Amino acid sequence: MSTIANDKFIATMTPSQRGGSQKYIREVAAVLQQLPFSVIDQVGQALFKTYQANKTVYLFGNGGSAALASHCACDFGKGTVRNGNRRFRVMALTDNVPLMTAWANDAHYDDIFAEQLRSFLHKEDLVFAISGSGNSPNVLKGLEFARDTGAMTVGLTGFQGGKMKTLCDLCIVVPSENMQVIEDVHLSVSHSIFVALRERFEDCGSHRSLAATVSSRSTS
Repeated sequence: MSTIANDKFIATMTPSQRGGSQKYIREVAAVLQQLPFSVIDQVGQALFKTYQANKTVYLFGNGGSAALASHCACDFGKGTVRNGNRRFRVMALTDNVPLMTAWANDAHYDDIFAEQLRSFLHKEDLVFAISGSGNSPNVLKGLEFARDTGAMTVGLTGFQGGKMKTLCDLCIVVPSENMQVIEDVHLSVSHSIFVALRERFEDCGSHRSLAATVSSRSTS
């Protein structure tokens, strides 16, 4: 579209249409400022403790939250590899599509995460559930099984937290009633946790390298 044609197109738009994108971005920015940062830091600490104990993190969610679960697993699993450190054990239960559809078809869609956890979950592992509404039945069943097993439960949600809030040891609730805003902010929250984790892994790697150098010098 030429500049002239584009200008004519914009001229036909109402003021609300022209400002729609700015309004949305401002809403996202406002919500970001209201996040429960202390809880986000606690989640990061819980993830790091899970790593220190050589336990596993399991992530899951539906729709956009399923995509974020896979994204987080990629970030946490690969992005934290630093200076030859022990790998972070992370798995997204959303990635095995044949297994999910098998459980959905042969049992019930509500069981797709809980049944996967039955095969893998151990006490002291961490379950990280993502749900915009906080009320997805399959997410709730996964959290219930995790609590019964003795694993730590972490949630990332929106609105008022939904039913999952009471099932989580730590729950990050994005203070918004707009699902698209919630999903955008969920990505920002997950990246903030990942960046903080990566810095801690780098610090651990630096300390190990320094200790190895000192040990080598003392024995030479």
